[in-house]
Amino acid sequence: MMTLAEARTLMESWTQAEHLRRHMRAVEVAMGHYARFFGEEETSWRIVGLLHDMDYERHPSPEEHPYVAVAYLRSLGVPEPWLEAILGHADYTGVARRSRMARALYAVDEMTGFVLACAYVRPRGLEDLEPRSVIKKMKDRAFAAAVNRDDLRRGAEELGLPLEEHIGHVITALRDEADYLGLERKG
Repeated sequence: MMTLAEARTLMESWTQAEHLRRHMRAVEVAMGHYARFFGEEETSWRIVGLLHDMDYERHPSPEEHPYVAVAYLRSLGVPEPWLEAILGHADYTGVARRSRMARALYAVDEMTGFVLACAYVRPRGLEDLEPRSVIKKMKDRAFAAAVNRDDLRRGAEELGLPLEEHIGHVITALRDEADYLGLERKG
């Protein structure tokens, strides 16, 4: 079984861009939060979050991502449910999100980035960020315009949580591990 330390080393060997590394670490901590919330085994959820985009820097096209990473991880003996979750995080793969792990990965993938974008424009960052502020930013189509708001909503729905509650979980996860994520504490 792969350890979290091994997964971190693997992710860093495949990904040089710090913004992509930060994204994968953010997804990792959100997955860890949800594993605890749902009473699941945390390390495997964190590893899936950490590795879900490991091939994106080298293979960003829909023809290759996340297929290259999944093929490599399969060769290492990574469990199939982990690989299914990684495949399912990209709608275009057509892989159904059948497990709670897969639904959580989909739900936190884009939401972590959107929440961090909201935090970056606030004087106190994540410190006093509330779900209602994130929802308000979701209505501003010019803010983080590349983020598909329907995907954000669908993630919460597939996880079986109201959008506001889901956002609250993501904020808490990121806030709790701000030091690990290298997020500057403001205020």
